[in-house]
Amino acid sequence: MTRDDVTRRGVLQGGAAAAAVLPLAGRQATAAAGGQMSRGGRMAAVELTVNGREVHLQLDPRTTLLDALREHLHLTGTKKGCDHGQCGACTVIVEGRRINSCLTLAVMHEGDAVTTIEGLGTPDRLHPMQRGFVAHDGYQCGYCTPGQICSAVAVLEEIKAGIPSHATEDLQNVLLSDTELRERMSGNICRCAAYPNIIAAIRDVAGEAGA
Repeated sequence: MTRDDVTRRGVLQGGAAAAAVLPLAGRQATAAAGGQMSRGGRMAAVELTVNGREVHLQLDPRTTLLDALREHLHLTGTKKGCDHGQCGACTVIVEGRRINSCLTLAVMHEGDAVTTIEGLGTPDRLHPMQRGFVAHDGYQCGYCTPGQICSAVAVLEEIKAGIPSHATEDLQNVLLSDTELRERMSGNICRCAAYPNIIAAIRDVAGEAGA
C-alpha cells in the first residue's frame, strides 16, 4: 500500500462523511429557524372576513392567501393548481375583485372581505352561476370549476358596473361577443376544454340577472 493509496482513500472517505453530514445540518438549521419563527413572536396577526364570517389568524408573514384559506381555514374548494398564477384554479373574490390567491400574501389583505366558492352557495342552495354550470355541463373533472365560477361571477359584476345607471338593458343584451367573454375568462384554464359550455352558462345567468 502506497502513501498515494491512503491519501485517495482518505479523501474519498472524508467526502462521503461530509455528504452525509451536510444535509442533516441543513435540516437542523431549517428546523431551528422554524422554531425561532414561532417562538420569537414573528408570526403575523391577520384579520379577514371570509364568506361573511370574521376570522383571526396567526400566520407566517410569507403565507399566501391560498394557503391561509386551504391549510388554516380548511376551505379546500379553492384549488392549488400551478401555484404561479397561470391557471386560475385558485381564483377568489376579494373586495369584489377576482384575484389569483396563490400570488398574494394573506397579510396584504388585512381587513378585506374574501369570498370563496363555499361562500357563493351550498349544495342545497346553489348560486345561479353554480346552477348554470350544472345545467350547461360547464365542468368535467371539476378541478378548475371553483375558480371558473368565482371568475364568471366577477365578470358579470364587471360588465354590470359598466352599464349606465339609467340604462334598461339586461346583462344578456349588453354582453359582448363570445370572443370578448373568452378573453375576460382567459385567466382561467380548463384542461378538459369545456369552454363553450362555460360561456353558455355565463350567458344563461346574465339573462336571469338583468341590469
